[in-house]
Amino acid sequence: MKISKWIILLNLFLVLGYFFYSILGKEKLLKEGTLVLLELAPVDPRSLMQGDYMQLSYKIAREFNHDSIPKRGYFVIKQDTNSVAQPIRIQPGREPLASGELLIEYTAPRIWDMNIGAESYFFQEGNAAQYDSARYGGVRIDANGNSLLVGLYDTNRNLIK
Repeated sequence: MKISKWIILLNLFLVLGYFFYSILGKEKLLKEGTLVLLELAPVDPRSLMQGDYMQLSYKIAREFNHDSIPKRGYFVIKQDTNSVAQPIRIQPGREPLASGELLIEYTAPRIWDMNIGAESYFFQEGNAAQYDSARYGGVRIDANGNSLLVGLYDTNRNLIK
């Protein structure tokens, strides 16, 4: 076999290895991550081109002055007795962190737009009315601030199925 075929094969295995590693990380986050409920802010819920989905915006992202925040950083939050996130501050790194505080990593590609990586929730076509009562986005977060959207919750903090 020529050397170029070995290089292609090696690259293929590296890419597949990276994807496998990424999937394992998400599975670990689903199992071990802390469930936090983020209050939703109103947005347009549908897209005809992509099917039925809800575009999510979080109240926590609207509570900070967007003129003075870095493009990347962390929301520092505390959970209330109902697991709902209460914003404390924004900081550029993972430290400092007091007892009971949690991190959610964000990016701010535009001055008015802050993303935590969970801004869309897709659901089966025809089930849009079921999600009209959504008031919280449930995300699992780890110690590094990585987040993964796991579902939408109603006013009583019950998972909408």
